[in-house]
Amino acid sequence: MKTKRTYWRDYKSSGRVRSRMPARVFESVLVGMILTFTSSLPIDPVLATPAAADAGLTAAEEATIELFRRASRSVVYITSISLRRDWFDLNVYEIPRGTGSGFVWDAKGRIVTNYHVLQGANAAQVTLQDQSVWDSKVIGVAPEKDLAVLEIAAPPDSLHPITVGSSADLQVGQSVLAIGNPFGLDQTLTTGVISALGREIESVARIPIRDVIQTDAAINPGNSGGPLLDSAGRLIGVNTAIFSPSGAYAGIGFAIPVDTVSWVVPELISKGVVERPTLGVELLSARVVENLGLDGAVIGRIVPGSGADRAGLRGTRRDVYGRVILGDVIVEVAGLAVKGIDDLLLALDRLRPGQEVEVSLIRDGQPLTVAVELGLPSR
Repeated sequence: MKTKRTYWRDYKSSGRVRSRMPARVFESVLVGMILTFTSSLPIDPVLATPAAADAGLTAAEEATIELFRRASRSVVYITSISLRRDWFDLNVYEIPRGTGSGFVWDAKGRIVTNYHVLQGANAAQVTLQDQSVWDSKVIGVAPEKDLAVLEIAAPPDSLHPITVGSSADLQVGQSVLAIGNPFGLDQTLTTGVISALGREIESVARIPIRDVIQTDAAINPGNSGGPLLDSAGRLIGVNTAIFSPSGAYAGIGFAIPVDTVSWVVPELISKGVVERPTLGVELLSARVVENLGLDGAVIGRIVPGSGADRAGLRGTRRDVYGRVILGDVIVEVAGLAVKGIDDLLLALDRLRPGQEVEVSLIRDGQPLTVAVELGLPSR
């Protein structure tokens, strides 16, 4: 009677025999270990099947994809158009001047974009996500805020107003997403973080825009006017500019904060312009004030009948000997410091005509505070 042999193989660790097991068992264990290791390796996206790729999405990726699908419905493509006359046949032709992005503000067809996207154009066309193209009319512009509002006659069911958030509680490092049409491509998504807050950039009107959001989300030509979103898909800013020595994206982009957009846009819709209130004064130029070594806004002339006139503010004048007597130097308005003309304009930004504010000034070297009723600028 033949005896059944069992073959054994040493299973070694660190050069020492730790245990012995049958050869077939050893081979089964080895195969299982190999299968376990290979199954943990990343899948080549080229070789992976769509089902496998879908199954490999993380929760964060799925959330970003869904956010883009939802928010991109609100984003539009804008083509600004200039009219040119052919001097040979005297016909007038529409010439595309530039492109940019924008977004649907409300179900009445109001579209928000940057002012510089439309600057110098005679007309603009708006392309919705469904690729329908609509002629638009400009209903309001604010060059000092680089914002503009268009209106199209699209049916309400093709319009998807964006969800408006807040920029007051933003944090550096917070994730953001930018949607637009860079280089005239279809809608694209770039992601990044808030790099800094409280930045200042100069508008096309040469008036500073303050509290601007800085982000490293890629903003390229054509992204201007598009939305900057938070991780919940809410509007927190309008992409407006990049900082780049070469003209290409260099990792620094800027967006107008939504808290500014939220009060400027309704003003543009109702009035066509932002009606900044006035104190009723004309100021000396910034260069003159700088040459005098002063901090503040120096009053050159008082507008008769204005709030400043009724409050007794003084302008620059000459005495009986012809010597120049400087007017009041405004150093604070409604609690905001004023170091120059730009500061005064920005201090008046959120105030309204008819409102009474405290104005701190220096008169004949002495501090003084007076109450002034704001008015409308003369047209």
